[in-house]
Amino acid sequence: MAIPAALVVLPLGVLFFCSGLAVNLIQAVCYVLIRPISKNTYRRINRKVAELLWLELVWLIDWWAGLKIELYTDSETFKLMGREHALVMCNHRSDIDWLVGWVLAQRSGCLGSTLAVMKKSSKLLPVIGWSMWFSEYLFLERSWAKDESTLKSGLQRLRDFPLPFWLALFVEGTRFTQAKLLAAQEYASSTGLPVPKNVLIPRTKGFVTAVSHMRSFVPAIYDVTVAIPKASPQPTMLRLFKGQSSVVHVHLKRHLMKDLPETDEAVAQWCKDAFVAKDKLLDKHIAEGSFGERRQDTGRPVKSLLVVCSWAILLILGAWKVFQRSSIFSSWKGITFSAICLAAVTILMQVLIQFSKSEKSTPARIAPTGGGEASSRQPKQQ
Repeated sequence: MAIPAALVVLPLGVLFFCSGLAVNLIQAVCYVLIRPISKNTYRRINRKVAELLWLELVWLIDWWAGLKIELYTDSETFKLMGREHALVMCNHRSDIDWLVGWVLAQRSGCLGSTLAVMKKSSKLLPVIGWSMWFSEYLFLERSWAKDESTLKSGLQRLRDFPLPFWLALFVEGTRFTQAKLLAAQEYASSTGLPVPKNVLIPRTKGFVTAVSHMRSFVPAIYDVTVAIPKASPQPTMLRLFKGQSSVVHVHLKRHLMKDLPETDEAVAQWCKDAFVAKDKLLDKHIAEGSFGERRQDTGRPVKSLLVVCSWAILLILGAWKVFQRSSIFSSWKGITFSAICLAAVTILMQVLIQFSKSEKSTPARIAPTGGGEASSRQPKQQ
């Protein structure tokens, strides 16, 4: 039975933000004291520390909502997951694609070193955005004139990363909605491109830059396709907090980086062709209800459950000590302060939920770009 969101958002929010601030504090201390001495040592420590926060969201999927993630890939790729650097190229189908990626990374043993290219405003999110910044996520403004140098320098910093990492790149530039699909179809029809039915047209500049800077030290591209079965409701953050389950199918195909073309134009075309193939794969999924390949058993590790239980015990014991040694509820000032803190947590949780939702499309516009970029007449995506 689904639980009203109001009954769980506040307690889960208190747990998440209190533990998250503790994680942020540890990250900040390590950044100031350890990183100047040894960047690799800092990265190894940060991986473990960040994982203590990300596991709470994995717990939300695995143990609270019971969302089921089915992974379709070959056995060789499954064995290599988490043991190598990889550039992850995924369609942006639902509001929680990033969480699905974190779950698969956790199963593969590289959750703490999983990175993503995010919009710049993400790093302002309390706790989660701050932790991403300490973890070296790449933040862009969605303006190529401003982002080109930022992306290149960020990719260059990953060259000496001491642990296997995944870098997620959503080359569609925004989440999939029907309004955005209609705009993409109109653009494709007017320019002679294959008309998509299940994906948006990729923006290839970021992908081309990533490939050109990473091909020397990243061996593989993980071509990930996310699909929601017809019989399953669309997963959202709000549904997760309500404890409502869904099913997500994930198809993963591994491409060797060395097999990609050499020129930027050819790499851009490779990306576009990959999305044409992805569109056909999603057609097959819609028709058959499955990707039709071998499904790998990813299990449901108890690590996230243990971490959340540990954080909850620490929070309860800490709160109990505070109540014993202070008279916070004996005055209106203390009660008011506590109420303000709880209201702030509720607002921050609502911000997180709203932030994860699919953005609204804006009207199509003509904005010429260089390099044959496919987005030159697509709607502005934010």
